[in-house]
Amino acid sequence: MLTGTPFIPETITVHLGFPDSNAPDVVVDFASYVKNVASSEIYPTWNVSALRANIYAIVSFALNRIYTEWYRSRGYDFDITSTTQFDQKFINGREYFENISHLVDELFNDYVRRKGRVEPLFTAFCNGTTTTCDGLSQWGSQYLAERGYNSLEILKYYYGDDIEIVQNAPVRSAMQSYPGIELKNGSFGNDVKYVQVWLNRISRNFPAIPKIPAADGVFDTATEAAVRKFQQVFGLEVTGVVNAATWYKITYIFTSVKRLAELDSEGVRFEEISPQFKENLSIGMQSIEVSMLQYYLAVIGAYYEAVMPVEITGYFGEQTERSVKSFQRVFGLPQTGVVDRATRNDLFRAYQGIVESVPPQYTYVALYPNTVLREGASGESVKIIQQYLTYINRSYPNIPAVSDTGYFGPLTRQSVTAFQRQFGIDPSGIVGAVTWDRIAGVYSDLRYGFDKRPYQNPGYTIK
Repeated sequence: MLTGTPFIPETITVHLGFPDSNAPDVVVDFASYVKNVASSEIYPTWNVSALRANIYAIVSFALNRIYTEWYRSRGYDFDITSTTQFDQKFINGREYFENISHLVDELFNDYVRRKGRVEPLFTAFCNGTTTTCDGLSQWGSQYLAERGYNSLEILKYYYGDDIEIVQNAPVRSAMQSYPGIELKNGSFGNDVKYVQVWLNRISRNFPAIPKIPAADGVFDTATEAAVRKFQQVFGLEVTGVVNAATWYKITYIFTSVKRLAELDSEGVRFEEISPQFKENLSIGMQSIEVSMLQYYLAVIGAYYEAVMPVEITGYFGEQTERSVKSFQRVFGLPQTGVVDRATRNDLFRAYQGIVESVPPQYTYVALYPNTVLREGASGESVKIIQQYLTYINRSYPNIPAVSDTGYFGPLTRQSVTAFQRQFGIDPSGIVGAVTWDRIAGVYSDLRYGFDKRPYQNPGYTIK
């Protein structure tokens, strides 16, 4: 399922036959698709209110298929079919009625949804004569229009009074929802939050899947356990990692249990898709996410000569923009200076490559392991942070010392929280890139007599 609020795709891919047929696919711009379907489904001589109501229904139906990834989550390479047995009537290459074409130009970026819900309504419809259904009757809409109903009143007659029309939805390029990078223990971000929300809803229908206590965008041990059980229940390879196959199976099951592609849909609430983190970072922003970006750029810039170094200030200024553009140039991305999903994914990959390839002797302190650490985590990275905190305790007794067991328990969380309070970081008890960098810097200053970060003159160059 697509994340965030719906938008109008620039294009839609139509399969010219039944889903499993060998028929070709065609890519058409979305407005042209709506004109084609409307010209194939309804009569241009109808009352304008009926025409408008039907166009709203056609747009919403198509957007529901796209938003829920109804076909793509099942492994198909298209968004919708051309057949009325499954979707709406589309006749490839046909001409459009002039008045319908003008109406679509006005209405193609408006759609129907239920109040308080996010997804475009699955606006089922039929002709109302040879076939009937629970949704809109096409001929019935004409009869209502002749009785004086306007387009919204016609839609409410068939779909209920709790609907509304979203107008002027943004138009942008369509992209599949899979983030393009595997999500695993230690990952963080909006995509992790969506997976957590989806799995928690799925667990109501499949109680063997454990609930995730904190759907906060951090992929922790509870999230991994839920992913593993989901993979086991639905016959996927049990890895605890959300790859493309697991992502789309989760979205498919979520769509099914919420009945998002049915008229009586449970619906998606706004709080279920509200982002935890900023989707894109650009000049003028100031946040913890910008500090994290700057940390990644600082480390990458130390090992890639062509990537400009940057200070970690938390403010996205011209220096950060130039650094982002230099990174984008090195990695073959559009040089926009904006950190979007593609740039963020390549940042993570480049940083992970450094973590895996730089010999430990080249750094006074350990690089951030590219894994968020929180209570319940375990491993060598936890052990390192425990050792750093214990050393810092000698100079800052209010920061508790902890045994270097390699397990992130309540005592480690208390120590991390105390450190964050001491040094003006949000006391979350979670060790991300910013907290790791600050702990490592304080440790270096106390241990070696100077603040030596991994991105300051490392003496080792990758490229």
